[in-house]
Formats: sequence, structure tokens, C-alpha cells
Amino acid sequence: MDLSMSLTDVLALLALGGVAGFINVLSAGGSMLTLPLLMFLGLPPQVANGTNRVAITLQSVTAVGGFRRMGHGNLKVSLLLAVPAILGSLLGAWLATDVPDAVFEVVLVLAMVGASVFMLLPQPRLDTRPLTPERLGPVVYFAMFLIGLYGGFIQVGVGALFIVVLYRILKIDLPQVNVFKVAIVLLYTLPALLVFALNDQVRWGMGLTLALGNITGAFLAVRVNLSPRGAQWVKWLTLTMVAAILLRLVLH
Repeated sequence: MDLSMSLTDVLALLALGGVAGFINVLSAGGSMLTLPLLMFLGLPPQVANGTNRVAITLQSVTAVGGFRRMGHGNLKVSLLLAVPAILGSLLGAWLATDVPDAVFEVVLVLAMVGASVFMLLPQPRLDTRPLTPERLGPVVYFAMFLIGLYGGFIQVGVGALFIVVLYRILKIDLPQVNVFKVAIVLLYTLPALLVFALNDQVRWGMGLTLALGNITGAFLAVRVNLSPRGAQWVKWLTLTMVAAILLRLVLH
């Protein structure tokens, strides 16, 4: 544990981390809670951005392991989708390590507003089908590169982008979108975390404390994922908390 952390800091990281881990697996927007929290606890924006990746990585390990034990996932397709996302994340993380604080805070607010608006939009009912390698193509791979670029840079609301590509374009059912999402996020977050760590922009004590909460939330979310309506109430919980955080960021 970082010596600078108080008991209140630890409890806040564990509690909000648990909520974020649950949200990240079932829907989108967990980083809209945890990234501002790390900044409110005194970390510079770039360091908060890097530290948040510790929790995302371990949360994703938990979710991927849980889904695989339940027999869900397609390793071949996940790897095919992850390769361009990894390339994008390396570029995005590299750009994020040197962005001015004021610019990052503006990007964070815009990302949170954009993700919140997307979450308010109704999801169309689609005839979904399993995802196989032959259904992939240049457009999908380029979209994965862009998702990786965005995720490497800031991660906030990246789940909404996966819903656009995997659900709306490739027409995979939403529970399976979550299975692919956590696998791809894990694979592209590892190199992004390395970039931040090499630039001394990770505070491991805070990141690991946050990760304990994220892991717990992810563990519970894996068991809710199979319910088609499992994430409906999560959206409103997320939006309520995000509204309060946005108000704090804007008035800061």
C-alpha cells in the first residue's frame, strides 16, 4: 500500500473499484468512475491514467478466466481481433504519456459525456449469430485498431465502441460481446500498462488496491452476464454516478 494513502482512500478505491469492475464486464463506463477517483485522490492525470490500467488488467484476467471456466469464448477470434487493437493501444498509450494535464482533463470530460449519451440511446433488437473468423475483414480490423488506439489513450467508455462494432455491425448477442470485450481489453491493456510503467506513470499501491475492488466486481459480473437483461439496471447506476463526477470535474 502506498504510504500516502489514508484509510478513507483505501476504502474509496475498494468500493468504487468493485462497482467499476462489475460495470466494465456487463456494460461500459467503469473507468468513468475510477479514473476521476484517482485524480481526486491527488494523482496527476497521466499517472491516474496509467495507474487505472493495473485494475483493468487484473479485472480482465478475472473475467476472462471466469468466462472460460463456464465454457464461453473463442480464443482464435479473440486473438485475431486483439492484434490490431494491441497495435493501436501502443500508439494511444505513447500519446497519452505526454499529453498536457489541461488537454487530458478536457478529453476526459468529453469522453464521459459522449459515453453517457451513447448509454442513453436504445439498443436496436438484432438477429444475432455466432462470430467466426470468416466474418472478419479489413473494416473490422481497422475498427479494432481504432478501439485499441482510444483504449490505450484513455479507456473511458471503450465498452460502448465494442458494442458498436461487435453488436451493431457484426451482430453478436450482447452476452457474447462482453466475453470478447474482456479478452481483447486484457490483451491490449498489457502493452499499454507497460508503456505507462516505463514512463513512471503507474502508482502500484493505489493500482493494486483499486484492482482488488475491480476483481471482486468482475467476479460477480461474470455470473450475471448470461442474463439478457442483466446489465439494464447497471446503466442507470453508472449514469447517476457519472453525473456527480462530471459536476465535480467541471466545477474543479
